[in-house]
Amino acid sequence: MTFTIGIISDTHGLLRPEALRMLAHVDHIIHGGDIGDPEIITALRRIAPVTAIRGNVDTSDWATEFAETEFVRLAGRLFYVLHDLNTLQVDPV
Repeated sequence: MTFTIGIISDTHGLLRPEALRMLAHVDHIIHGGDIGDPEIITALRRIAPVTAIRGNVDTSDWATEFAETEFVRLAGRLFYVLHDLNTLQVDPV
């Protein structure tokens, strides 16, 4: 059975219909930051479970629920999610 992960970032408060169509049948969504509006995450959660981090534009109070980086294990693989490569805190090897 295939486990499909959808990856999106830099929505800046706008979730385009074509992005929703592409994510419509995924099993899990990773949002890589710069969410822009909490309604983006609400909309994505209607599709699939979401792992999200905050980006540099996510400075409002609602964004404090999201970490700057996140580890998530999906389908037996470990993913390290970050918005800005300059904040990388692990050895990617």
